[in-house]
Amino acid sequence: MSELFEKQLTSELVYKGKILDLYVDKVELPNGHTSTREYIKHVGAACVVPVDENGNVIIEKQFRYPFEAVLTEIPAGKLDSKQEPHLKAALRELKEETGYEAEEMIYLGEYYPTCAYSDETIHMYLAKGLKRGEQHLDDDEFVDVQTVPLATLIGQIMAGEIKDGKTQTALLKAYLYLQG
Repeated sequence: MSELFEKQLTSELVYKGKILDLYVDKVELPNGHTSTREYIKHVGAACVVPVDENGNVIIEKQFRYPFEAVLTEIPAGKLDSKQEPHLKAALRELKEETGYEAEEMIYLGEYYPTCAYSDETIHMYLAKGLKRGEQHLDDDEFVDVQTVPLATLIGQIMAGEIKDGKTQTALLKAYLYLQG
Protein backbone atom coordinates (compact mmCIF):
# COMPACT_ATOMS: atom_id res chain seq x y z
CA MET A 1 0.00 0.00 0.00
CA SER A 2 2.98 2.33 0.39
CA GLU A 3 2.86 2.77 -3.40
CA LEU A 4 -0.34 4.82 -2.89
CA PHE A 5 1.13 7.25 -0.34
CA GLU A 6 1.47 10.96 -1.16
CA LYS A 7 4.32 12.93 0.43
CA GLN A 8 3.66 16.46 1.69
CA LEU A 9 6.20 18.92 0.25
CA THR A 10 4.73 22.23 1.46
CA SER A 11 1.71 23.31 3.49
CA GLU A 12 0.05 26.72 3.62
CA LEU A 13 -2.76 27.79 5.97
CA VAL A 14 -4.99 30.01 3.79
CA TYR A 15 -7.95 30.45 6.15
CA LYS A 16 -8.29 30.07 9.92
CA GLY A 17 -11.88 29.89 11.13
CA LYS A 18 -13.85 29.14 14.30
CA ILE A 19 -14.65 25.53 13.36
CA LEU A 20 -12.24 24.76 10.52
CA ASP A 21 -8.94 25.72 8.93
CA LEU A 22 -8.28 25.56 5.17
CA TYR A 23 -4.89 24.42 3.86
CA VAL A 24 -3.32 24.20 0.42
CA ASP A 25 -0.51 21.66 0.23
CA LYS A 26 1.89 20.66 -2.51
CA VAL A 27 2.40 16.87 -2.57
CA GLU A 28 4.59 14.38 -4.38
CA LEU A 29 2.48 11.65 -5.98
CA PRO A 30 3.41 7.95 -6.05
CA ASN A 31 4.67 8.37 -9.65
CA GLY A 32 7.02 11.23 -8.68
CA HIS A 33 4.89 14.04 -10.12
CA THR A 34 3.53 16.85 -7.94
CA SER A 35 -0.01 18.03 -7.32
CA THR A 36 -2.00 20.34 -5.06
CA ARG A 37 -4.32 19.26 -2.25
CA GLU A 38 -6.84 21.65 -0.73
CA TYR A 39 -8.24 20.36 2.54
CA ILE A 40 -9.90 21.30 5.78
CA LYS A 41 -8.57 20.54 9.25
CA HIS A 42 -11.36 20.05 11.77
CA VAL A 43 -11.20 19.44 15.53
CA GLY A 44 -13.51 16.41 15.27
CA ALA A 45 -16.99 15.63 16.54
CA ALA A 46 -19.21 13.12 18.28
CA CYS A 47 -22.77 12.00 17.57
CA VAL A 48 -25.28 9.96 19.53
CA VAL A 49 -28.18 7.65 18.68
CA PRO A 50 -30.30 7.93 21.84
CA VAL A 51 -32.70 4.95 21.98
CA ASP A 52 -35.34 4.69 24.69
CA GLU A 53 -36.71 1.51 26.27
CA ASN A 54 -39.45 1.30 23.60
CA GLY A 55 -37.05 1.42 20.64
CA ASN A 56 -37.67 5.08 19.85
CA VAL A 57 -34.86 7.46 18.89
CA ILE A 58 -34.59 11.03 20.14
CA ILE A 59 -33.91 12.96 16.92
CA GLU A 60 -33.68 16.62 15.96
CA LYS A 61 -35.02 18.75 13.17
CA GLN A 62 -32.57 21.55 12.46
CA PHE A 63 -32.19 24.18 9.72
CA ARG A 64 -28.92 23.75 7.85
CA TYR A 65 -27.87 26.93 6.09
CA PRO A 66 -25.73 25.42 3.28
CA PHE A 67 -28.72 23.35 2.08
CA GLU A 68 -31.41 25.91 2.96
CA ALA A 69 -33.43 23.07 4.46
CA VAL A 70 -34.55 21.57 7.74
CA LEU A 71 -32.79 18.22 8.16
CA THR A 72 -33.43 15.23 10.40
CA GLU A 73 -30.35 14.52 12.50
CA ILE A 74 -29.20 12.79 15.64
CA PRO A 75 -27.61 14.87 18.43
CA ALA A 76 -24.04 15.81 17.53
CA GLY A 77 -21.40 18.44 17.99
CA LYS A 78 -17.75 19.26 17.66
CA LEU A 79 -15.12 18.47 20.23
CA ASP A 80 -13.92 21.41 22.31
CA SER A 81 -10.35 20.44 21.37
CA LYS A 82 -8.48 17.57 19.71
CA GLN A 83 -7.58 16.39 23.22
CA GLU A 84 -11.17 16.24 24.54
CA PRO A 85 -12.35 12.65 24.99
CA HIS A 86 -15.06 12.01 22.39
CA LEU A 87 -17.26 10.24 24.95
CA LYS A 88 -17.31 13.43 27.02
CA ALA A 89 -18.35 15.44 23.94
CA ALA A 90 -21.07 12.90 23.05
CA LEU A 91 -22.55 13.07 26.56
CA ARG A 92 -22.38 16.88 26.54
CA GLU A 93 -24.09 17.21 23.16
CA LEU A 94 -26.82 14.73 24.10
CA LYS A 95 -27.61 16.72 27.25
CA GLU A 96 -27.32 20.18 25.67
CA GLU A 97 -29.36 19.47 22.55
CA THR A 98 -32.03 17.09 23.85
CA GLY A 99 -31.96 17.34 27.65
CA TYR A 100 -31.41 13.58 27.92
CA GLU A 101 -28.70 11.75 29.86
CA ALA A 102 -27.71 8.12 29.30
CA GLU A 103 -26.81 5.34 31.71
CA GLU A 104 -24.99 3.41 28.98
CA MET A 105 -22.94 4.63 26.01
CA ILE A 106 -21.88 2.08 23.40
CA TYR A 107 -19.14 3.10 20.97
CA LEU A 108 -20.11 2.43 17.35
CA GLY A 109 -16.87 3.59 15.71
CA GLU A 110 -15.49 6.41 13.61
CA TYR A 111 -17.03 8.05 10.56
CA TYR A 112 -15.11 10.16 8.02
CA PRO A 113 -17.83 12.41 6.52
CA THR A 114 -15.74 14.08 3.82
CA CYS A 115 -12.46 12.18 3.43
CA ALA A 116 -11.62 13.71 0.03
CA TYR A 117 -11.15 17.20 1.48
CA SER A 118 -11.31 17.13 5.28
CA ASP A 119 -9.70 15.31 8.21
CA GLU A 120 -12.91 15.50 10.27
CA THR A 121 -13.64 12.38 12.29
CA ILE A 122 -17.03 11.84 13.91
CA HIS A 123 -17.20 9.35 16.78
CA MET A 124 -20.55 7.54 16.90
CA TYR A 125 -22.33 6.30 20.02
CA LEU A 126 -25.51 4.44 20.90
CA ALA A 127 -27.07 5.77 24.12
CA LYS A 128 -29.33 3.59 26.28
CA GLY A 129 -30.96 3.98 29.68
CA LEU A 130 -32.18 7.48 28.89
CA LYS A 131 -33.33 9.94 31.54
CA ARG A 132 -35.02 13.14 30.45
CA GLY A 133 -33.77 16.46 31.76
CA GLU A 134 -33.50 20.04 30.60
CA GLN A 135 -32.14 21.20 27.25
CA HIS A 136 -29.26 23.73 27.23
CA LEU A 137 -28.95 24.97 23.63
CA ASP A 138 -26.30 27.43 22.50
CA ASP A 139 -27.56 30.96 21.75
CA ASP A 140 -27.36 30.34 17.99
CA GLU A 141 -28.84 26.82 18.11
CA PHE A 142 -32.49 26.04 17.35
CA VAL A 143 -33.67 22.44 17.22
CA ASP A 144 -37.01 20.65 17.33
CA VAL A 145 -36.56 17.45 19.36
CA GLN A 146 -38.80 14.52 18.41
CA THR A 147 -39.17 10.85 19.30
CA VAL A 148 -39.41 8.45 16.34
CA PRO A 149 -39.32 4.63 16.22
CA LEU A 150 -35.92 3.38 15.04
CA ALA A 151 -37.56 1.18 12.37
CA THR A 152 -39.35 4.26 10.96
CA LEU A 153 -36.05 6.14 10.73
CA ILE A 154 -34.42 3.21 8.90
CA GLY A 155 -37.31 3.31 6.41
CA GLN A 156 -36.79 7.05 5.97
CA ILE A 157 -33.08 6.48 5.29
CA MET A 158 -33.86 3.87 2.64
CA ALA A 159 -36.49 6.16 1.07
CA GLY A 160 -33.93 8.99 0.81
CA GLU A 161 -35.73 11.18 3.33
CA ILE A 162 -32.82 11.40 5.80
CA LYS A 163 -29.91 12.94 3.94
CA ASP A 164 -27.37 13.65 6.71
CA GLY A 165 -24.48 11.19 6.42
CA LYS A 166 -23.59 10.83 10.10
CA THR A 167 -27.25 10.27 10.93
CA GLN A 168 -27.63 7.60 8.24
CA THR A 169 -24.47 5.77 9.25
CA ALA A 170 -24.99 5.91 13.02
CA LEU A 171 -28.68 4.93 12.81
CA LEU A 172 -27.91 1.96 10.57
CA LYS A 173 -25.04 0.84 12.83
CA ALA A 174 -27.24 1.21 15.94
CA TYR A 175 -30.04 -0.73 14.24
CA LEU A 176 -27.71 -3.60 13.34
CA TYR A 177 -26.13 -3.55 16.81
CA LEU A 178 -29.53 -3.76 18.49
CA GLN A 179 -30.56 -6.60 16.15
CA GLY A 180 -27.68 -8.62 17.55
